[in-house]
Amino acid sequence: MLSNIGNTLLVSVLFLSVMAIYFSLNNLKENGNTISKRIYNLSLFQSTFSILAFFSLITAFIISDFSVSNVFENSHTDKPLFYKITGTWGNHEGSLLLWINILILFSFLFLTQNEKRPKNFRLLTLIIQNILIIGFLIFLLLNSNPFSSIYPAPREGLGLNPILQDPALAIHPPLLYIGFVGSSIYFSAAMSSLICNYKGNLFAEAVKKWIFISWSFQTAGIILGSIWAYYELGWGGFWFWDPVENASLMPWFVMTALIHSVVILEKRNTGYQWVIILCLLAFTLSVTGTFLVRSGILNSVHTFANDPSRGLYILIFLSLMIFSAIIVFFKYRKNEKEIFNINSKETYIFLNNWLMIFFLVTILIGTVYPIFTEVISNTKISVGPPFYNIVLVPFVIPILILMSIGPNVKWIKNNSYNLKSILVLFIAACLINLFIYSVFENYNILSNIIIISSLFLALNTLVDLKNLFKKKEKRISRIVSHLGFAMLIFFIAINHNYSNEYDLNLRVGEEKEFKNYKIKFDSLRKVEKKNYDAIVGSFYIYNVKKSSTENLNPEIRIYSNPETLTYEASIKTKLTHDTYITMSNISRSEYYNIKFQHKPFMVWIWISAFMISAGGFVNFTRKKS
Repeated sequence: MLSNIGNTLLVSVLFLSVMAIYFSLNNLKENGNTISKRIYNLSLFQSTFSILAFFSLITAFIISDFSVSNVFENSHTDKPLFYKITGTWGNHEGSLLLWINILILFSFLFLTQNEKRPKNFRLLTLIIQNILIIGFLIFLLLNSNPFSSIYPAPREGLGLNPILQDPALAIHPPLLYIGFVGSSIYFSAAMSSLICNYKGNLFAEAVKKWIFISWSFQTAGIILGSIWAYYELGWGGFWFWDPVENASLMPWFVMTALIHSVVILEKRNTGYQWVIILCLLAFTLSVTGTFLVRSGILNSVHTFANDPSRGLYILIFLSLMIFSAIIVFFKYRKNEKEIFNINSKETYIFLNNWLMIFFLVTILIGTVYPIFTEVISNTKISVGPPFYNIVLVPFVIPILILMSIGPNVKWIKNNSYNLKSILVLFIAACLINLFIYSVFENYNILSNIIIISSLFLALNTLVDLKNLFKKKEKRISRIVSHLGFAMLIFFIAINHNYSNEYDLNLRVGEEKEFKNYKIKFDSLRKVEKKNYDAIVGSFYIYNVKKSSTENLNPEIRIYSNPETLTYEASIKTKLTHDTYITMSNISRSEYYNIKFQHKPFMVWIWISAFMISAGGFVNFTRKKS
């Protein structure tokens, strides 16, 4: 029943998408600046049917309708209701349906929220967006249909991968997809802008809020994925340069460059072609990430499945999209001389843009190079943290310095710098760093320069905040995001340099001392939950220096649907540090391998990262002055 309803709704959405393109093309030939009411109705029905199809799939998961193959493969009657619902998008087919819903929703909202824009610009954007929608709908119906049926219906499902049964990961995909797929609307708008010659600051005003909202959701989605990996995978870190992590980070760098460049286009009516390139590149990289994740060519805990047919379709679609974008760009672009004074705000922003592109290219090479190596020479290699740390970390310093000075430089031409203020803030940053060194007693030249640079940015941003209260500064969104970025780099540097990690082999009742800590393996107990059994350890961590004791309880979970063993970390979070411990049984022995970590200011990394995202949301909601 639900299978038939879902398929009918999807076919209807495909038909409505074709009709939207047909009537939009006809409307383009008509005089006047009014879009036919029929097109609004088509877009409304398209959105409604798409949402109904998605809710039909959610309903199938809730009632455990195992006649729907997607439910059978990714759910189980014993699974908690929350994970039945989130299991809808915790798989390839369901997540692709969510992807299409976001494509359609952005299409509808762009049409209805830009009524003052020229008819041709809006209709061409709608046409291009619907071509993308049709491409993904065909992929869904022919290769990845979430409503494929099974007859006779099984009595029980296979269950969802246990590591995906987590609140953070349940929310992570929708946020990330709004960022990924949200970039489609300014991809379509950029193509439309080139074709109908709707450019300059008018184009910037049309796409600016869509760029900020997608960037903000993309940032929040990446953060939640990082938090999930920190406590769920047992690695104890916040970023591992996993290929699929990189696939989400690459569009973020382009979006970050874009939100700064579109401000130049809006304020100075210059840099139009660069903004267009970034708009096209953002969604192109989003689809590239989709190809990498869903083709099976990457080996990662994040990948959905190993299916070459999916990868081939997305690769063809991606190639056509890139080829079309290049043709449109070179056919309709017009050469414009744009002269920048080297001492201006524009120059500082574009320098930061190029640093973002450098980060993007480095990560892209590090991600795809192992793939080409395996194809060409059948040699498997991996590119990990050492490569990225060596190549990228030094370039964080100029980014921080440009972010510190750039916002207070004037547009067009800056005649003077407040050298006294810059010098005072730099000395203050050095003194704070000296205090940090005296507390932690550990010195690394590069890390300390990064800490000083991040403090320099934070202090400059706080001065801007003071000017905000004096009503001299209106860019609260920039202040929030820049302060968040300064704090993020600062706390990452502190965390990286001053974390402690120890691997121990202990049996129940045993204790060991190391450095300033004493750890006791007190007991084990078995706990039965609805969809898993757990062996829970009890550990007492005694800090000799602070004369404090913490009790932590890591788990080994045994799931039956599907049969899986997971190792759950126990984390005690405080404002000053995280105490982190995992345990795993050593085969055929009474010993357990214990991984203990003391990580300073871990929670501030998450707070800082959410501040960056919050700055984008503030800009989106801020009334235009």
